[in-house]
Amino acid sequence: MRTRAAVLAEIGRARPYGDSRPLEIAEVELEDPGPGELLVRIAAAGLCHSDLSVINGDRPRAVPLVLGHEAAGVVEATGPHVTRFRPGDHVVLVFAPSCGHCLPCAEGRPALCEPAAVAAGQGTLISGAKRIRRGEAVLDHHIGVSGFAGHAVVSEASCVKIDRAVPLDRAALLGCAVLTGVGAVLNTGGLRAGQSCAVIGLGGVGLAALLGAVAAGARQVIAVDLAEDKLATARELGATHAINPKEPGALEALREISGGGVDLAVELAGAVPALEFAYEAARRGGTVVTAGLPNPQARLSLPAVSLTANEKTLRGSYMGSCVPMRDIPRFAAMMMSGQLPIERLVTHELRLDQINEGFERLAAGQAIRQVIRFD
Repeated sequence: MRTRAAVLAEIGRARPYGDSRPLEIAEVELEDPGPGELLVRIAAAGLCHSDLSVINGDRPRAVPLVLGHEAAGVVEATGPHVTRFRPGDHVVLVFAPSCGHCLPCAEGRPALCEPAAVAAGQGTLISGAKRIRRGEAVLDHHIGVSGFAGHAVVSEASCVKIDRAVPLDRAALLGCAVLTGVGAVLNTGGLRAGQSCAVIGLGGVGLAALLGAVAAGARQVIAVDLAEDKLATARELGATHAINPKEPGALEALREISGGGVDLAVELAGAVPALEFAYEAARRGGTVVTAGLPNPQARLSLPAVSLTANEKTLRGSYMGSCVPMRDIPRFAAMMMSGQLPIERLVTHELRLDQINEGFERLAAGQAIRQVIRFD
């Protein structure tokens, strides 16, 4: 079938993106879904810094490709041997599918699925197939999703079924912002009620993490960001304190507020200075979680003795250490009950034709979460 999609043909075009237009809206051809695959009509897709890092070259991938990894939609057709889905099912797309057989999957860590990582690097579905064409050219998939399109062919391992009562424009955020942010706090960080938490970096994922900390019952939720408007938003969403790290004495103020440092510091800015701040913000015996994606050339330097002397834990978190089949329905239920009001993270709703302007807004720090609606 034919569908309209946002195709990235060249990485690193100059800003503003509204002028350079790195993403071309083009008609592409989708092959029928193969064994274990689905054709999904995309209802909504979110703009994320992970997409932006491909556009600007921080995390380059082979081009041309159809971008987008945070999306939700409705199954329209199934390929052979599909047993868990049928047409009409509402699904959230997951950017790290799970084969179910490799060592990380067997250990209950599907976000680290080895075949999925290989497929993501090669621009294929987890099966190794490519199902997108533009004329004679074969286009790459973006981490198994390619959600900036009216339709997508995806592996069933990249989908989680959700209740039809969940609005799809909100469900799209479950596929990345909520999985990554809330998962970093609840799964990787293991935040417990009554503990203190600092969230450093208040983009869409960071504010989702903040909502997760509030839902967990943290006694203190300290928001940290360079932008005063994002700090104001954090206060509205339940932060007990807000700190701008460029202000003199910011770290000392955080330690005074928290009684020597927080139990959990979560870094989601994707910048080394932010991670260094998070490390210093954690108390002795505390935990530091990073789920940001800095440029691959960036390096972190820490006093090695502090890991021993202060018995701190420094952990990476990919996809919030989530098990999507468990956590997406759980987070959806929390969202529907009002515990995770993620709709408050959406600052702009767009049409597909406005995607370049949306990424310029994201690059300029003028948006939290922007959602493309296809209905």
